[in-house]
Amino acid sequence: MQRSLFTATAAAALAAACLTAQAGTVTVLTSFPKELTTAYQKAFEAANPGIKIEILNKNTTASVAYVRELPEGQRPDVMWASAPDAFEVLSSFSLLQSAPEVVNKSAPAKIGNYPLNDPKGMYYGQALAGYGISWNTRYLKAHKLAEPREWTDLLKPEYFGHIAISSPSRSGTTQLTVETILQGEGWDKGWAQLLEMMGNAAAVTDRSFAVPDGVNNGQYGIGIVIDFLALAGKYSGYPVDFVYPSMTAVVPANIALIAGAKNPDEAKKFMAYTMSVPGQQLLFDPKIGRLPILPYSMLKAPAGYPVPQDIAKRAKVQFDSQLSGARYPVVISLFDQMVTFRLKELQGATKAIHEAARALKAKPNAKGSELLAQARSLAYTPLVGAENVKNPEFLELFRKSRRDVAVSKQLTGLEQMWADKARANYERARELAEQARGMAK
Repeated sequence: MQRSLFTATAAAALAAACLTAQAGTVTVLTSFPKELTTAYQKAFEAANPGIKIEILNKNTTASVAYVRELPEGQRPDVMWASAPDAFEVLSSFSLLQSAPEVVNKSAPAKIGNYPLNDPKGMYYGQALAGYGISWNTRYLKAHKLAEPREWTDLLKPEYFGHIAISSPSRSGTTQLTVETILQGEGWDKGWAQLLEMMGNAAAVTDRSFAVPDGVNNGQYGIGIVIDFLALAGKYSGYPVDFVYPSMTAVVPANIALIAGAKNPDEAKKFMAYTMSVPGQQLLFDPKIGRLPILPYSMLKAPAGYPVPQDIAKRAKVQFDSQLSGARYPVVISLFDQMVTFRLKELQGATKAIHEAARALKAKPNAKGSELLAQARSLAYTPLVGAENVKNPEFLELFRKSRRDVAVSKQLTGLEQMWADKARANYERARELAEQARGMAK
């Protein structure tokens, strides 16, 4: 009887302990690299012994889909990522909940003209990020290439085969870079520039980390990246440099409380910590290399570290996260069908266009120039025009769940049509460019 009572008491105590441990665990859904998440996990747990941080790492696009698919009560507690438009998407589906008490009031209300925190109070700026071009200094010297300064530099034939980018469908930071160019140049001109630039690409990687890693070790000469991935390499001693083109934007990397979070109180403590002085100071770690939201007067910044407000003043793009969020699934799908899955054909067309342009410059020919212009139009015109992405019905189709068989069938058919059209356009562009080159005699 006594033993039975003891066993029952022990079992109850064990169950209570398990419940306490579960209640004290914050699950953080993030696309950030291990170097960053581990640093915050260790620092926060040391400062808050009763709370454990569990990191669930997924790319931003997959994170959005993951939260959308889970029922309330089974979702992670915190969403932490760079892409504000991904948070807009989650907010539009009522999958975030307000937590204004986590905000550090010492941070500015805006970075340039961009609000640091969501005006509706659903997500909050935790760090700042700009988008640009990194390069391996030894690689460029070995290949006798000039350091690029603007996106338009990457259209030049000498950069053919030297550029790497990650797919925006697998990387929220790349999606932001693509969207920044589209907003800065306008839809049609922006896509023309992107497609011409991508024609010079050596690779489209599955994850954003693969690009800076490749630049760090000299696999690629040039990478299109978010600043912190390049700065982490530079300040860790790799032969890497980075530039913010004038057509860039400085926007917050965000953190938010997910609606239906299991442990909201503990989650809020973690969110607040990331915006505190100790949490912001971690951003300067050479392995992290991010821009803080707090003024440098409150922190100890390394000498020569980029100042976010200075970059924002020079930036030509006032990023619109609502616009980006509305067309987010269209942009990533179109990029995949025209670039990621058709890179070889786009490279072939671009190489032929470069060769024809070089030949016609040496020996001009009117008919050849006309054919070359046709080739360029075929290769570098987006398959979705500006008017389409202003159509609410068209945009709504891409917001619907692919679990619906009819929706999935419609979207798959549309994407297959884009893929087939892109392949045909690139092949025809290559043929026209080769004909144009043959006329330069």
